[in-house]
Amino acid sequence: MGLIYCTFICSIMSSLPPIREDRIIHELPLFFTSDAAVHTKTDFHVTVQTACQKSDSLRFTVAKVIVVGDVSVGKTSLINRFCRGTYEKGYKATIGVDFEMERFEILGVPFSLQLWDTAGQERFKCVASTYYRGAQAIIVVFDLSNYYSLDHARQWLEDAMIDNDPSSVLLFLVGTKKDLSHPDVLDKMEQEAIRFSEEIRAEYWAVSALSGESVRDFFFRVASLTFEARVLAELERNNNKQSEGIVKITDHDDKTSKKKQANCCN
Repeated sequence: MGLIYCTFICSIMSSLPPIREDRIIHELPLFFTSDAAVHTKTDFHVTVQTACQKSDSLRFTVAKVIVVGDVSVGKTSLINRFCRGTYEKGYKATIGVDFEMERFEILGVPFSLQLWDTAGQERFKCVASTYYRGAQAIIVVFDLSNYYSLDHARQWLEDAMIDNDPSSVLLFLVGTKKDLSHPDVLDKMEQEAIRFSEEIRAEYWAVSALSGESVRDFFFRVASLTFEARVLAELERNNNKQSEGIVKITDHDDKTSKKKQANCCN
């Protein structure tokens, strides 16, 4: 599975078109609401900005994002609205997993999101779950006009996290079909969603794939926060490697020094 996946991704990356002008990010996009934003800062981390000025030292180009949620909540419509700028009114269920690659330039560094659109139907759950592993971000989608889809979001998240490290995955809770929700129902649903997002430490967004409201801002936010997390992780790994090298050299020098002292005393 791993070899097939790597071969597939390499073939996709080698045939990607140039980065579009409307996918260039210079500043950290704002959160949807401060009441449900895990990261409330208004700009990229200073360390990340500095590292991006020396982008040759950054070794990654891709982040994996999986999109989960009940059947017909609008996962595919959400992705299609952003990636293709289209909305199809006729419902067509995802069979197993669909895949989209979206390219960005963030702080001058090329960066791509693999968007894995998973099936919400029970009979395809086992197939979809095989693609959960190795995610850098998980988007849990629910329908703002359907309370049960929000209630089921917890189980979708638990399933998606089985093979992932909670400390290294960014979580997003997204309410779709905002345009279909009555204002009173929307207000109650959002209050419940924000409480749930605080509990699971996810960032909450409400969007409409039909009108496109907040869709672009949401995916720019996902790309930017995922990019920042990847840069910080890469820098930490590099620092650890350098530290290990220094320790080894120091140990070697200490042993050599002790031998010399012993020889002198003899």
